[in-house]
Amino acid sequence: MDEYAVPIMPSRDLAETAAFYGRLGFETRGAAAERHGYLILVRGTVELHFWHDPDVDPLSTASGCYVHVGDADALYRAWLEAGVPADPATGSRLVPPWDTDYGMREFALVDRSGNLLRIGAPLV
Repeated sequence: MDEYAVPIMPSRDLAETAAFYGRLGFETRGAAAERHGYLILVRGTVELHFWHDPDVDPLSTASGCYVHVGDADALYRAWLEAGVPADPATGSRLVPPWDTDYGMREFALVDRSGNLLRIGAPLV
């Protein structure tokens, strides 16, 4: 059996979170989020979990995860074309790729609840 970790992050509005990530190719899995206060989203081998926390402050949330991908630039372009809305009220945004000094090509996505996804691929 393969082992992997799954981040569990807060969401101030599960329907809003599902719609935000749905634009990026994530699909809802499992039981109805509204009924259980819990949302599971899957895109390929990436699985994100969210619990309902209506009091979360998107400008001060400190949750996040790192996602390894094969081509960070291609995924960034696809998500940019999907129209990730930048929203100053929540801080949601898509940050352009950069090269790190530790050999990764990375970009960042901040969702409407303030959760940070850092996306990275090894530099070739």
